[in-house]
Amino acid sequence: MKAKTKRLLSLTSLMVIFAAGCAVIFYNLRGNLVFFYSPTELIEKENSISQKIRLGGMVKKNSVEKKMITENDIKIQKVTFKITDFKNEVIVSYKGILPDLFKEGQGVVVEGKLNDQKGFVALNVLAKHDENYMPPELKGLDLENGAN
Repeated sequence: MKAKTKRLLSLTSLMVIFAAGCAVIFYNLRGNLVFFYSPTELIEKENSISQKIRLGGMVKKNSVEKKMITENDIKIQKVTFKITDFKNEVIVSYKGILPDLFKEGQGVVVEGKLNDQKGFVALNVLAKHDENYMPPELKGLDLENGAN
């Protein structure tokens, strides 16, 4: 074999191996991607969303309801609240202890899935520690409407 042929064969082999490696990486990352939606985007796309997503917005004032439930002989706090982007709102249910910084009228991001009743079941609740936090998607909105 000539040197030029060996070089071409080596380069082709490396490119195939590199492409296969990239394909494996992207395939594995696909399962870990979590997309972010506002309540309005979620309502518009709800029929096409089946995987775990993040929903962000403001916790609507006077919408938080807490109650204790029993699952497998263990008492768990179940919380329902509404997340709004001041255009639309989504009812969220969460089982567990909320972060200490979670409160009405504040920004929040929840991670979970839509349920069959058009509600959102949160697996994680993330509350921002800055009391002036506003999700980037909501910064341009009129805050005089408030989260009321």
